[in-house]
Amino acid sequence: MGRASLAVAVTAALALVGACGGGGGGDGNDKDGNPTIGLLLPGGGASRFGQFDRPLIEQRVKELCPSCPAVQVAATPDPAVQRQQLEAMITRGVDVLIVAAVDPELLRPSVVAAERAGIPVVAYDRLAQGPISGYVTFDGAEVGRLQGEGLLKALGAKADGAQIVMMNGATTDPNAGWFKQGALSVLKGKVKIGKSYDTVDWRPENAFVNMRGAIAALGAHRIDGVLAANDSLAGAVISALNATEVRPLPPVTGQDADLVAAQRIVKGDQYMTVYKPYKSAADAAARMAVALGRDEPLGSIATSTVDNATTKDVPAVLLPSVPVTVGTIKDTLIKDGLYTIDQICTPELRAACAKEGLT
Repeated sequence: MGRASLAVAVTAALALVGACGGGGGGDGNDKDGNPTIGLLLPGGGASRFGQFDRPLIEQRVKELCPSCPAVQVAATPDPAVQRQQLEAMITRGVDVLIVAAVDPELLRPSVVAAERAGIPVVAYDRLAQGPISGYVTFDGAEVGRLQGEGLLKALGAKADGAQIVMMNGATTDPNAGWFKQGALSVLKGKVKIGKSYDTVDWRPENAFVNMRGAIAALGAHRIDGVLAANDSLAGAVISALNATEVRPLPPVTGQDADLVAAQRIVKGDQYMTVYKPYKSAADAAARMAVALGRDEPLGSIATSTVDNATTKDVPAVLLPSVPVTVGTIKDTLIKDGLYTIDQICTPELRAACAKEGLT
C-alpha cells in the first residue's frame, strides 16, 4: 500500500471509529482515572458481537466507571480493515484496547504498536498475538467437547461406526483449532469422519460449497451427522442438505445460540447449539480494561493464565459454556433473557413451540 493509500485508509478508519463510538472523548485518561477504552470486534449488526457483546461491554464499562468517556467501537469482518481501525485508535489516543481479532497473526504488528504507545490490550474471545495484557474467552476445548457429545447423543445407537462430516472454522482463528481438538477428543474412535473442512473466513457460503462437495463425495444418505463449528456454518450445512432433499435431516451441531439457530432447533432442522453466556465475558473484559486503564493489577479478575507465541503467563478468564437442545431452550436462552418466547416462536413455529412447552 502506498503512502497516499495508507493515509486515506487510516483517515477512513478514524472516521469509522468516531462514527461508531457513541461520541466518546478519545482524549486519553484524565486525572481522575477515567480511561478511554477502545473496542474492536470482528462483526457488528446482526452478529453475536453486535447484538450481545458490544452493548454488554459498553454497559458494564459505564457501571464500573460512570465518568469514563463512551467506549470507542469499531467492527469489521475484514482483517486488513481491522488493522487500520486499531492503528486509528492508537492515533486517537485511547488508554486501553479490547480486541476480538479477525486474524490474530495479521493484527500482531498493530498490537506491538499499541504496546509501544503504552496502550494495554485485552484479547477478547480470540487469543491475539503480540504483547497482550489480558485475555477473556470461553474454554474452546469444552465447546468442542459439548458439540461432539451432543452429536453422539443425537446419533444414539447409530453412533458406533456412523459417518459424519466436520465443518470447522477458519485456520486463521486459533479458536477454530481449539474447538476442533475438543470435538475430536470425543469423536475419535467412535465415528468415521468422512470429510473434514476448514472454512475459509468462517463464511457460510464457503461452508455451503464444502457441504455440497461432501454430499457428492459421500452420498446424500450416507452422512449420519454434521459437526458444524458455529450456527452460521450450521445454517449453510442445512441449506446444502435441503437443496439435495435429504430427509430426514441428519443431526447438525452449532455454536453461539443465534436466534435463527434456536428457531431451527425448534423446527427440528438443527439438533443443538452451544450457548456462551456473553454477559460473563463482557463483565470480565470490562473489568480488565478499566483496571488496566487505572494501572491496577488483574489478580482479582483473572482465574488462569495463558501463553501466546510471544507472551507468557497472560492473565486470563476462561469461562464455561452450556449445550442447548430443544428441551433446554426455556431454561437457558429464555431464562437468561437472551431471547423471548415471542422472538423464537414465530407464527410458523407456534405449533412446534407448543409441542415443546415454549408458550
